[in-house]
Amino acid sequence: MLLALALCASAQARAAGFAGLGDEAQGFAEPTPGHILEFPRDHGAHPEFRIEWWYLTANLRDEFGRVYGAQWTLFRHARAPREGEGWDSPQAFVAHAAVTTETLHLFAETRGRGGVGQAGVEAAPFRAFIDNWSFSAKQPNLSDGEITAVAPRFRYSLALSAEKPLALHGEAGYSRKSESGQASYYYSQPFLSVEGALTIDGVERKVAGRAWMDHEWSSRPLAADQKGWDWFSLHLESGAKLMLFRLRSDKTLPFLSGSFIAANGETQALSRDDIFLEPLEQSLVAGRLLPTRWRVQVKSRSLDLDTKPLNSQSFMGTSVGYFEGPISFSGTQRGDGYLEMTGY
Repeated sequence: MLLALALCASAQARAAGFAGLGDEAQGFAEPTPGHILEFPRDHGAHPEFRIEWWYLTANLRDEFGRVYGAQWTLFRHARAPREGEGWDSPQAFVAHAAVTTETLHLFAETRGRGGVGQAGVEAAPFRAFIDNWSFSAKQPNLSDGEITAVAPRFRYSLALSAEKPLALHGEAGYSRKSESGQASYYYSQPFLSVEGALTIDGVERKVAGRAWMDHEWSSRPLAADQKGWDWFSLHLESGAKLMLFRLRSDKTLPFLSGSFIAANGETQALSRDDIFLEPLEQSLVAGRLLPTRWRVQVKSRSLDLDTKPLNSQSFMGTSVGYFEGPISFSGTQRGDGYLEMTGY
């Protein structure tokens, strides 16, 4: 979710919060409560904000029942709050793609400049691209779409469809990130159905499953003392969806927030008192101990879940390293989803 800021921040901007995400962003716009999101307009880029990302994760199976994960992410970072033409554009882009199996986690990173045709985002119809990676959709709810990525050891081309509306997090899309007022605009399409082809080391598999797309933008979403986060997107067997995040601080209790999205698409914001996240098991991942198994509870929905990773080594060794991988869960409900962890 907030990873885009970490990926694109310069070394000089790493003083406050994780990777400088708590630094001042003078001259850039800030999210405000009461702002009304409009679609398809807000599928596009918002250059007046410092950072933005379009993020898709997919839980997939092939015809033999083997399980896979796929990730596609485009991050936009602005050096100044404007568009600009050609090489004068202050807009820079970074993209990540990954595929995960029980034994493999493969990832790739690419970079491009705005204004010169290397990367960009169009709102209507929606299209986000960088080089030969793309994410497009013809409908305002991001249905009738396709996502593609090509890397040295993997590639995928996945068709996307959805019958439910977008989900606006927080207060109609205004998502608070700290008690001191940091926030972002944040919405998801958690009801995407997926089918297509996934190729790993030259072997193509036909796959199908479900996906979750996030779009978020801000300029300074973290407080200076917030050092990282744990983020969950969960597909419940009931057809409902659950998004939760925990922002960790070295001075205060973690900031908790989330959304319960009913099977009919209705979204309920969850308060911090309603959410309980407890690490149950750690794994040594890329030289550090990470909590890869969790207990997840939402009191108001009588949810008590035990998550486990498909591959505990789902570490993205990109410019700024982080954990991003598919998970499954059991308990009061069963299902699958994704877990992202940063700042450990």
